[in-house]
Amino acid sequence: MTQTQPPRVRIIGGGLAGSEAAWQCARRGLTVELVEMRPVRGTDAHVTDGLAELVCSNSFRSDDAEGNAVGLLHEEMRRLDSLVMASADRHRVPAGGALAVDREGFSRAVQEALEQHPAVTLTRREMAALPAADDGPTLVATGPLTSSALAEAIRAETGEDQLAFFDAIAPIVHRDSIDMDVAWFQSRYDKGEGADYINCPLDRDRYEAFIDALLAADTVAFKEWEGTPYFEGCLPIEVMAARGRETLAHGPMKPVGLTNPRAPDRKPHAIVQLRQDNALGTLYNMVGFQTKLRYGEQARIFRLIPGLEAAEFARLGGIHRNTFLNSPRLLDGTLRLKSRPWVRFAGQITGCEGYVESAAVGLLAGLFAAAEARGETAVPPPGVTALGALLNHITNPAHAETFQPMNVNFGLFPELPADMTRVGKRKLRGRERKALYGQRALPALADWMAGPAVAAAE
Repeated sequence: MTQTQPPRVRIIGGGLAGSEAAWQCARRGLTVELVEMRPVRGTDAHVTDGLAELVCSNSFRSDDAEGNAVGLLHEEMRRLDSLVMASADRHRVPAGGALAVDREGFSRAVQEALEQHPAVTLTRREMAALPAADDGPTLVATGPLTSSALAEAIRAETGEDQLAFFDAIAPIVHRDSIDMDVAWFQSRYDKGEGADYINCPLDRDRYEAFIDALLAADTVAFKEWEGTPYFEGCLPIEVMAARGRETLAHGPMKPVGLTNPRAPDRKPHAIVQLRQDNALGTLYNMVGFQTKLRYGEQARIFRLIPGLEAAEFARLGGIHRNTFLNSPRLLDGTLRLKSRPWVRFAGQITGCEGYVESAAVGLLAGLFAAAEARGETAVPPPGVTALGALLNHITNPAHAETFQPMNVNFGLFPELPADMTRVGKRKLRGRERKALYGQRALPALADWMAGPAVAAAE
């Protein structure tokens, strides 16, 4: 008797989205070929050939499922057995109320899980064209650094001008080069373990001198990319400074929720925070200090910050270009390319922004591909969930004219009904109101997970 072969899917791209999609497909009985072009072909931002490499921050942002939309997204993904979330939880480093990871340990855990799965084959080669129908189902998760050949093929297929924005990388500092006679450990408002960040205080004079140097500094210019907009959630620090001298003091350098133990009665005008970047605690990254300054300028200017006068940098900041589709126009509600429905897209190339969001869209694309391969109908998650709200932002045709990348946030969710937002005559606000989104989302997620299109084979 002939044995039926399991359905196959090819996934192009071994980043967060592609790795997550591969995991979800493999768990649902598909044979997966995961194609990653590194190290055969490198990128401007990656430094390893590891799967799910984190090229910018090591933070997955807030892990608060009751008060933050990305925290709710974390929880939904955990309930769906996300490989990315499981690996992040296993390699967590102190970061207050945020989920930050040892980036090397995290990447290694994702790769080992996929390499050890019997249904997954990892292939190292560059894919330069979109597949034909007889190549079978394919999921493209090549991210913001899609190779030029494949990007050109996508552009030729869609007829759309390639959209792009800059994404900048923050510097990483050796912990033992930070002057702890000046800096101190404390989390903002003492969240998490209460001392998860290193804080460097600036009085007004030091802050003004820092801003002067920042505004006068030489930056990297790429004429080829001129006119490309920055993503507002990841602005280079010098771009923020150019918007107003106090912009940084009210943004990434805000001094609220922190008290200098050496001068508890004197509030700093601004504070630079550094967050642990590896499990050993030997490396710290400068929170919110993504930059396109030239390397020499970075070292000179960042050493003006009290506590960093002798800073040694394990990595200086950089800049690369992110590319994304006009997904509301080009993709259907289950992330299929309308002109080639055997091709799905996932991750940042779809126009989501952020590590977690990229992995979440990969998770959904994997679920949809697996359901379709098994003969089930691919069913999107309810719009009241974080997963559903994010998917709706990406695929709703009504968003096509104004579409831009966005992090998950409660503004993407359907409004809460009036009867949920009141207790008697009192209208719920702030954290109490935000908690309602999760109270509505998680039961809806459970109902959706109970359907045959989501059930795992393992």
